[in-house]
Order: sequence, then structure tokens, then C-alpha cells
Amino acid sequence: MAINSKTPIIIAGPCSAESYEQVIATAKALSECTKITAFRSGVWKPRSRPGTFEGAGDVALQWLKEVKAKYNFPIAIEVATPEHVETALKNDIDILWIGARTTSNPFSVQELASALKGANCQVMVKNPVNPDLELWIGAIERVMKAGCMDVTAIHRGFYPYEQTPYRNIPKWEIPIELKTRFPEIPIICDPSHIAGERALVAEVSQYALNLNFDGLIIESHIDPDKALSDARQQLTPENLIKLLRSLEFRTDQEEVSISQLENLRHQIDSIDSQILELLSQRMNATMKIGRYKSKHNIAAFQLKRWKNIIRSRIETGSTLGLDPEFVKKMLQSVHKESIRVQNEVMKKSKH
Repeated sequence: MAINSKTPIIIAGPCSAESYEQVIATAKALSECTKITAFRSGVWKPRSRPGTFEGAGDVALQWLKEVKAKYNFPIAIEVATPEHVETALKNDIDILWIGARTTSNPFSVQELASALKGANCQVMVKNPVNPDLELWIGAIERVMKAGCMDVTAIHRGFYPYEQTPYRNIPKWEIPIELKTRFPEIPIICDPSHIAGERALVAEVSQYALNLNFDGLIIESHIDPDKALSDARQQLTPENLIKLLRSLEFRTDQEEVSISQLENLRHQIDSIDSQILELLSQRMNATMKIGRYKSKHNIAAFQLKRWKNIIRSRIETGSTLGLDPEFVKKMLQSVHKESIRVQNEVMKKSKH
């Protein structure tokens, strides 16, 4: 699949190939949209726990062959083992992607890279589960060293260890840094996995396009509510087509690369959002402490604890290159709000 700067890459299709009827019906409906450049579907599904649907397996490759023949879609599937690569190539699959779990393991990536030597196909590499840019770059480099130079990166967000509006935290600063260091490598966004909910897919898609991503890979199912995997984040073909029509793609006149300054600003926006989420979590913990102190008749302000916080945080901040006076002022502001929150909790506990 050639990268066309005037036509953003749009890859669409179901999370999993579940049945012949489901695959063909989805592909037929998506073929009505000229913006879609390739059809995706999971053949072998690496699931977190056994006993859930793990893909139809090799038989699904025959269904995808028919999609390719009928609707002229290049076909994209995930591969996780050298055997997957061999089987996919024998069945003329055009695009192979390496999933987030696989990218997280350099040994697995190297096995796939070795199996890909001499292959004439495009390879896409998803970011690892955790926000480790070097691990992502390493996976891309292993694939390229195997001779596969047609490589695209997929940004699908990172596993959140706290509650967020999204299934995966975008951490946009990481793909921006990847693009800064490797401007020649196309990056597309997977808004389905970042959003986790179909209602949020549009806003994530537009944000990625605003950051000058090279395209999108979006999950679409003919009947999403009956999907055997990731039902909540899949769109019907009809709704996907509506979404694509609503998105603002860059025109030729706007085809100016986002400046380094804008990239840095977007990084700051993303980091600020994470700081605010963490502050919210800190205040939630503060409320719990307030309730405990009220129950056990403990004062809101504890001098020994406060001195320890100041000392330890300034030490940590110094190792991170932060000015001690800045850290102290920031902590004083946060602590002031924490005391206010605890006092409010204690007042309510008395009533």
C-alpha cells in the first residue's frame, strides 16, 4: 500500500474476523467509501485471558482473500509468531502489523523480523503497552534491519494504571517525539483502542489529524453490539463513513508540516492533561485521609509529615533537574488545597 500524502491512510474493518458473512458484509459496506485505503481484520487474536474469542484462525484468510478480490482492498492483519508471518505471506496478505503486546517483547519482535526477511509487504508496528519510546523505536529498527523498509508506526495509546476517560492514555508527546526523530516513518493513529468507546472515536481521530498524523486505523463491524471482541469501540460501517466525512483533513494549501514549536506545545498540552488527572487522584486520596482523620480525631495538619514531604520531594525534584524553590512553592500550593479539602471533609463528617 503506497503512502499518498494527499490521501491520508484510512484502514478499517472488524476487530476480529468472526464469520464469512460478517467479514463480507462489513467489507461490502465499507467499499462504499473511497477514503478507505485498506481492510483490516484480526485472524489470530492475542487475548488477555483464555476462554475468550481468539479469532477464527487460518480459515479467515480465505474470507479476506475474497474481500481483496471483490472489493480491491489491500488486506491488513496482525501477526504474533513466525508461523503467522509464513501463513499470511502464503495467502498474499498485503500488510502485517505487530501488536502492542508483541512490540513489548524484543525477543518476539526479533523472531518476527527474522521471519519477514525478504518479504514484499508493508509492516506496521504498534506502540508497546507501556509508554516506552525506545522500545517502540527498537521494534521498528529490528523490522527495518530485516530488510522491510516500508514500515508504518501505529499509535494506539498506553495502558492506564488509573481511571481515565479513555481505554488507553494517548500520551501524544510520545508519537510526536517519534515523528521528530524519524520524520520519514509514517505514523497512523488507532482511535478505537485509545477511545475504548465508540462515542469517543471521533474526537480522538480529529486530534490525531490535527497533529498531522498520516492516517487512521479504525475498527468497524457490521453489527458491533454482537461483536465477539471489543464490541464497545467498534463502529458500524455507516457510522464510520459518517465519521470520516465529518473529519477535517488537511488540504493542499494547509499541507505545511507542523512546526517544532507546535509539536512542543502539543507535548505540553498532553503532559498538562496528565498532571491534572494526577492532581485529581491526589485530591481523592486526600479526601479519604480526611475521613480517616475525622473518624479517629486526628488534626488535619501534621507538621512532621509536612516537613518530610517538603524534604523528600525537593530531593526527588533536584534529581530530575527541577529548581528546589519551584518545587517548594508548588508543594505549598498543593498542600494548601489538601488541607482545605480535609477540613471540608471533617466539617461534613460532624453533621
